[in-house]
Amino acid sequence: MPFLTVDHLTHAYFSTKSVTTALEDISLEIEEGEFVSFLGPSGCGKTTLLSLIAGLLQPTSGEITIDHQTIHRPHKRIGYMFQQDYLLPWKTIEENIYLGLKIRRTLNDFNRTLALGLLDQMNLKETQSKFPHELSGGMRQRVALVRTLATNPSLLLLDEPFSALDYQTKLKLENLVFKTLKEHKKTALLVTHDIGEAVAMSDRVLVFSANPGRIKSIYTIPEHLQRMKPFDVRHHKDYNEIFQSIWEELNQLEDKD
Repeated sequence: MPFLTVDHLTHAYFSTKSVTTALEDISLEIEEGEFVSFLGPSGCGKTTLLSLIAGLLQPTSGEITIDHQTIHRPHKRIGYMFQQDYLLPWKTIEENIYLGLKIRRTLNDFNRTLALGLLDQMNLKETQSKFPHELSGGMRQRVALVRTLATNPSLLLLDEPFSALDYQTKLKLENLVFKTLKEHKKTALLVTHDIGEAVAMSDRVLVFSANPGRIKSIYTIPEHLQRMKPFDVRHHKDYNEIFQSIWEELNQLEDKD
């Protein structure tokens, strides 16, 4: 059975003068442990869909379920990682990674040990007594990932978490995030504008059309690529063909807009 189900989801934004339909009739099923990316033109509702799945917004119609439990509000099984790290500048890195646990009132010796273990896995153990301004952008994003994973979510929502990083740092972080999520058997949804990132990291890539946002097509990444590190996928002969197919489709969608 699917881990996450989105069933005929529609979402509209209302104002005193107009109604804007951001998403229309979205249905999809995500298996446990799967990594799925959302691609599409600006304004196609990708981030809105993440917010709906996170329980931050309520759909106009349709339903979202995790393990057959309907999502009405933010859920403890869901972690959300944003483009910005949102680390608190007056707190140390160790204090920052405990924030989610404190909010959920689950900060104890066991969870502290797990969080510090994650920090060590991200090669950041030496930073725990430092402050955010002392770290590079890539290091801060790794801290943000640790903070998110420390609450042990089953589903991780990633909203363009690498877009502000330089290319070399981005490639390294893709590999590290991919490895960490696979080791911890996490299900992940990634919103990105980067076709290469989507192909390299994902099991499936969903392409959205805009006005209103709909699922236009789904690309299933070959299994042999799914097992490879993102950096290695980018250098595989099969990568270019998938990249080109998605690029051409996105080009056509943007031309229609």
